[in-house]
Amino acid sequence: MTSPIDIEGGGASVVLDGAPGPDVQGEAVKLVGRSPGRLMWMRFKRDRTGVISAYVVGFFFLVGLLAPLIAKLYGKNPYTVYADERPDLFDSAGVPVQPNGGISSQFWFGLEPGNGYDVFTKLIYGIRTSLMISVAVTLAVVVTGILLGVAAGYLGGRTDYFIGRVIDFLLAFPAQLFFIASMPVVVSLFVSPRDQTPTYVRVLALILVQWFLGWMGLGRILRGTALALREREFIEAAKVSGASPWRIIRKEILPNIVTPLLVQATYLLPNFVTAEAGLSYLGVGIVEPTPDWGQMFSKASTQLVMENDITYMFFPGISMIIFVVAFNLLGDSVRDAFDPKTAR
Repeated sequence: MTSPIDIEGGGASVVLDGAPGPDVQGEAVKLVGRSPGRLMWMRFKRDRTGVISAYVVGFFFLVGLLAPLIAKLYGKNPYTVYADERPDLFDSAGVPVQPNGGISSQFWFGLEPGNGYDVFTKLIYGIRTSLMISVAVTLAVVVTGILLGVAAGYLGGRTDYFIGRVIDFLLAFPAQLFFIASMPVVVSLFVSPRDQTPTYVRVLALILVQWFLGWMGLGRILRGTALALREREFIEAAKVSGASPWRIIRKEILPNIVTPLLVQATYLLPNFVTAEAGLSYLGVGIVEPTPDWGQMFSKASTQLVMENDITYMFFPGISMIIFVVAFNLLGDSVRDAFDPKTAR
């Protein structure tokens, strides 16, 4: 009698013919293997650290998406200047009178020294702004890395040489210094220096500047993957069958670069979050009154806040640490799920 056996496979079907039992009635027992995607998902679910990190990251994205609704239910917004509307809450220096930055049942995370913005609503809107910019940069980097990296790796020849030299040239730029120096230049392309810069122009400039020097690492990784894949038998078979290069890239190459692409994307996004926050901290990114993570760090570093309300740094600081650590752990878990032989 043949007994069913659970086999982890890559999608192949296994048929075992054995002696017919009373229930089999002489028919073959067919065992269907699991697909690579299903195996990856099963390995990921067994990784408790990865699952917890995924929930934490999902929570931050949910808070960012629902920031207007949360603020409406909370009954406040990040643009109200309570130093003017409620001067009784502040002393002569603009510092909240109540201890711990004015934390109370009315103001959950306290009030910002100076203008007196509500810290809770400013934080959730700041998360929304930073994640929106970072996701846009990550998507632009991924698309550019796929187009140029795969094209260089598969086509080879002059295409590979030209794209490779462009990558080498851009990698020679000091990224952080370039970000700081180029932001005012990019902004000036859209708005006259004499006019006030709209927020959407600053957002667009942040996306363009980070994208310009952010795609090369992913492009190199995908180029190497495409170089290895183009020598495989199934690619040669597709060429012999008369498939066009575009069809081979679309049907054969792209499905096989999902693993490095997904893993690298989980590392890129938190890097762009910290880069965007750094630019806003230095005053060349998002500026008041638009809430932003980095802008809150910049405010916390002023003499007024550091001397009178050290608790102001706690909420934006701890939230960013949790987000970045959780996203990096999620990236490690995704990598291990795709490649179980990798030792963490």
